[in-house]
Amino acid sequence: MNWPLGVALYFTIWWVVLFAVLPFGVRSQHEDGEMPEGTDPGAPVAPRMGIKMLWTTVVSAIVWAAALYVISRF
Repeated sequence: MNWPLGVALYFTIWWVVLFAVLPFGVRSQHEDGEMPEGTDPGAPVAPRMGIKMLWTTVVSAIVWAAALYVISRF
């Protein structure tokens, strides 16, 4: 696999994993019981994007390595 294809594959895997990881551990304002005036009750209280991006990077690297292994075998 050439490097532009590898980068494109990793980029695609990263975004798919990010969307899969986003809902983990999120508490809405409604669940927390604290709703500031003018905000949506479903808005997250503390989304913790930094840790989610770190987990996304780690999981994506593992999935990308597995995909690279499978692609190189054939």
